[in-house]
Amino acid sequence: MINLINKLEKNHSLTIDEYEYLITNRNEESARLLAEKAIQVRKKIYGTDVYIRGLIEISNICKNNCYYCGIRASNNSCERYRLTAEQILSCCDEGYPLGFRTFVLQGGEDAYFSDEVVCSVVSEIKQKYPDCAVTLSLGERSYESYKKLYDAGADRYLLRHETADKEHYQKLHPQEMSFKNRMECLNNLKKIGFQTGCGFMVGSPYQTAATLAKDLKFIEQFKPEMCGIGPFVPHKSTCFASEKAGTVELTCYLLSIVRLISPSILLPSTTALGSIDPYGREKGILSGANVVMPNLSPFELRSKYELYNNKLSGGAESAANVAELKQRMESIGYKIVTLKGDFKKI
Repeated sequence: MINLINKLEKNHSLTIDEYEYLITNRNEESARLLAEKAIQVRKKIYGTDVYIRGLIEISNICKNNCYYCGIRASNNSCERYRLTAEQILSCCDEGYPLGFRTFVLQGGEDAYFSDEVVCSVVSEIKQKYPDCAVTLSLGERSYESYKKLYDAGADRYLLRHETADKEHYQKLHPQEMSFKNRMECLNNLKKIGFQTGCGFMVGSPYQTAATLAKDLKFIEQFKPEMCGIGPFVPHKSTCFASEKAGTVELTCYLLSIVRLISPSILLPSTTALGSIDPYGREKGILSGANVVMPNLSPFELRSKYELYNNKLSGGAESAANVAELKQRMESIGYKIVTLKGDFKKI
């Protein structure tokens, strides 16, 4: 096991079988060693800086029916909303004085947010706050659509691949959703020039060590600038309502591995981690993560963007409480910084 970890640290690469072995045979000692090495690598590039992103959840309307998601189209108990351009700008106005220099516009696949609408919003944000980055996470779109968004000034795009195994993908999504199209979208984002983010759930139904090994190999080969990894958490209004949640332990283990695969990757300690463990966010940072994404959405709407049960939206999760977040990061030896926090090429 130690030889394998040393090999990963040196080469930033393992075979799929070796990744599977690392996962299947993990123990406290291997987790400790991976975290130590991940932190060393991360500190060489980013020091103890933690980048904050202001998350703005612009719509919980979605045409898709992903089996795991609380805002899936067929969930009739979901109270739908959509932010106006003015509301989105107002969120940015609130976030900028708090130190946010990246705004993340995330939402379901809502037809209202056409190229024209999104490009207009992105242009306005960039015009008002030229020293800020805009990240979009609005699902699958055409090459032409992504190009328009990029030309309007969007810097980054997050599109979680969810799983790099086609059969597993089909077990998590309805027939009309295509693994091939998801991968094509990710490749298009890279071609266009976006700082591109992918990611996957840990502990999702039907997931195995072998499927997780494929995820790690995909990240190694695709070379995303960002990667979002969070535990699967069930939602009461989905067909996976009674499934077990993923664990903080395995999520953090995989965060450390991803940091060693790609030393300069932007790696969030996700909301889902904080939602299932009061110290989940800190544990993510101490495993090699270097990004946190507090919520800038209008407070009265946050509970409606419920992707999974008991999703955090208050406390240190709220952008307004950035002082608490700073304190929590300082308590483990890290510091929140007021920077765009771009991917660093090495």
